[in-house]
Amino acid sequence: MKKLFFAISVAFMFLACKSTKISSNYIKEPQSIFNYFEFKGEKKTQVSVHRGGGELAGYPENCLESFQYINSKMPCIIECDVEMTKDSVLVLMHDKSLDRTSTGTGLVVSHNFSEIQEYYLKDNFGNKTNYKIPTLDKTLDWGRNKVIFTLDVKKTTPYRKVIEMVEAKNAQNFSVIITYNANEALEVFKLNPNVLISVSLMQESDYQRLKDLGIPDKNMLAFIGTREPKAEFIDFLHKKGIKTILGVLGNLDKKAAATGDVLYDELIKKGVDIFATDRPEAVFSRINIIK
Repeated sequence: MKKLFFAISVAFMFLACKSTKISSNYIKEPQSIFNYFEFKGEKKTQVSVHRGGGELAGYPENCLESFQYINSKMPCIIECDVEMTKDSVLVLMHDKSLDRTSTGTGLVVSHNFSEIQEYYLKDNFGNKTNYKIPTLDKTLDWGRNKVIFTLDVKKTTPYRKVIEMVEAKNAQNFSVIITYNANEALEVFKLNPNVLISVSLMQESDYQRLKDLGIPDKNMLAFIGTREPKAEFIDFLHKKGIKTILGVLGNLDKKAAATGDVLYDELIKKGVDIFATDRPEAVFSRINIIK
């Protein structure tokens, strides 16, 4: 009996330790998204998981189970893609069509959500999983007090619909809206001036364009491209309190995989605040090594 009690106690202790380890990776919902992402001179490099994962077999992109898996490994920002169905339900999907990442076929916008519910997600290697295509609604519910989302609103999806969902779920303090040009940024700002906007800034003139349109510095999180940046430009943005996201996904991730992950160290030293990556575990490892 004593041996049984001891075994049960050890099992409970193991589960408690495992749960504590996972929960230590959670990002508590900030009181202010603006304050959370304001650059204040601190060195706090973060990982943004491109499409929320997908590079591991069995874990599809834009999938809640993949988000949960990577969040069990590290604190993270989850970048995910939002498409809209024929009956105006917001779902996570990168492509216009269902073919590549699910068992469905045809355009997302041509299907009602009831149809989409019948399909299963496929991983990036073409393997069918048991995971379903998630709604933005359920995604925001899951992510509260766990992660920060950057929402990539696809061209067939109105920004207005996504912002309405973020407002309805009271998710402004853990959601960032991605834009690709000044006009999109202005549209989002006018829809809700309390939303943090990921803006594409490649040079100082891009920043000035947004300022001329009336977008405050506090509303900007700067995506600075997918090439090695100049430290001087990062410093320019930092002096305005604006943090930077570098897209290492694609070429820079491939270069690091081929020549060594020390490439990430060099980028951290240049002042990059957030890495948007397809190799989150490799980047997170380097961040911890050079703290």
